[in-house]
Amino acid sequence: MPPPIVMMGVPFDQLTTPQALEIAEEMIASGRPHLLATANVDFLAQVQEDEALQQILVDADLIFCDGTPLVWMSKLLGDPLPERLAGSDMVPLLLDLAQDKGFRVFFLGGRDEVVAVAGEKILERWPKLKIAGMYSPPFAPLDRMDHEDICRRVRESGADMLFVSFGCPKQEKWLALNYRRAGVPLAIGVGATIDFLAGTVKRAPVWMRKCGLEWLFRVLQEPKRLAGRYWTDIRVVLPGLLKQWLRMRSDADAHEAVLAAPAIRDMEADAPKVVVLPERLDVIAARDASLWPEGEHPTLVLDATRTNFLDSTGTGKLVRFARTARERGGRCILAGASETMLGTLQMMRLRTMFTEVATLEEAFALAKSA
Repeated sequence: MPPPIVMMGVPFDQLTTPQALEIAEEMIASGRPHLLATANVDFLAQVQEDEALQQILVDADLIFCDGTPLVWMSKLLGDPLPERLAGSDMVPLLLDLAQDKGFRVFFLGGRDEVVAVAGEKILERWPKLKIAGMYSPPFAPLDRMDHEDICRRVRESGADMLFVSFGCPKQEKWLALNYRRAGVPLAIGVGATIDFLAGTVKRAPVWMRKCGLEWLFRVLQEPKRLAGRYWTDIRVVLPGLLKQWLRMRSDADAHEAVLAAPAIRDMEADAPKVVVLPERLDVIAARDASLWPEGEHPTLVLDATRTNFLDSTGTGKLVRFARTARERGGRCILAGASETMLGTLQMMRLRTMFTEVATLEEAFALAKSA
């Protein structure tokens, strides 16, 4: 997969709908738990104040872009996302997949009366679908929920897909705490999708979705609940994305030269691989498949001594490096990063993903002591 494009600290995966469904099927076939998320403008606003939510999104196996304005913004940032992948569009497609392949699905959350109606509507539309369970736990704050009971219900159901409707950020935080214990190969927070399936909340007409106006349709339906939230989102996200675009543009104008291609430096067999980053870690360099170390060493060293430009996709590549090292039980050491590079990571609030050192010698010493 190409690296994600990072917007205001959230990495969005570069996926088309067919690719997303293909990967979902592969995840289920693996039998290992995976966490997916659909992030929209509201997510971007929330992560500016919620570090825990940002970390969950950074760690998720896939992030779908659920927002036409964000697709538009990705074009200005130089690496356009292929399309919008809204949760309310993806869930029916995942249910198509489940019915065709015989996968079992579990719906968690939603109001009791809505869940009952949704169950009927779902079976009308997908008569051969295997519903492993539908459960709406008693409403409670996250720290007072009976997580073990919920996970037991999901595990015993033998579900292959888990759709959680607690609302953001509660559903993402519940999933981050429990998706491995629940043991479902594919788990995703779906917000109001159960309401859409039940017909208790209507979706915007297709033309409004294509024009990026679905949020307005939702506000007109529920003005008291949504108007204030969406106004806050606009006030936070619009300036934030503008700031990111201006920084990338300014840095790009200041550093136009393109030097040698990125490289992997061979070290001793038991030593960590060293990825020599290019002068410009931009969308072209980030999509270079050779810029990825082979081997399973837990620690990864990034030689950033000559890197003076980092764009939104280059940042996504760095996120991939850091995640891979952490998943292997190691860490990602960033050596010799410039103030420009560190400033971009700081703006995205992603510096804590890396261990920063001034020189490669320090990086090697740190890696050996780990």
